[in-house]
Amino acid sequence: MIISIALYAFSLAFLLFILVCCSNFIFSVLSFAPWVPSRGRDLKRIFKLADLRPGQVFYDLGCGDGRTVIYAANNFKVKAIGLEISLLFYLICRLRQALNKFGNIEFKLKNLYKENLAPADVVYFFSIPHSLNEKFCSKLRRELKPGAKIISYSFKLPDWQPKAIDKPSEKDLPVYLYEA
Repeated sequence: MIISIALYAFSLAFLLFILVCCSNFIFSVLSFAPWVPSRGRDLKRIFKLADLRPGQVFYDLGCGDGRTVIYAANNFKVKAIGLEISLLFYLICRLRQALNKFGNIEFKLKNLYKENLAPADVVYFFSIPHSLNEKFCSKLRRELKPGAKIISYSFKLPDWQPKAIDKPSEKDLPVYLYEA
């Protein structure tokens, strides 16, 4: 009897967890971008434009599974902060962090509009065009310090002039570099 009650309670808790994760995932898709990871082969191009220096602060807005944050912290000795609104992906990031010894990494379960980006030296995102709207662009203009770098993977920021565009071939996605 006790075992069946415990099993029932565990089943309900697991179902609730799945429902929360799914609803959170749907919310994240509708808010900034669906999860599509940056191509591993493009990380070198992204970080070449970022030109990170030890001690700088790197933000990934919508960090998904955390691969870009981990790459930044491990290869450039920076403080790397990943913001993620999806509980499921946030938990994946925290699990990866717990199972491995990474550099100076912080993952936050947070809406990017609720985070002050003033400490950032480099901000990276892989969003979709409709999310790169005036609200997002004005946040970058308002909060980033002069000279902070903005890296957009695949899509241009409207009404911003890129300092550089890296697109080696037709098969490659463009990487845009902007400066605040």
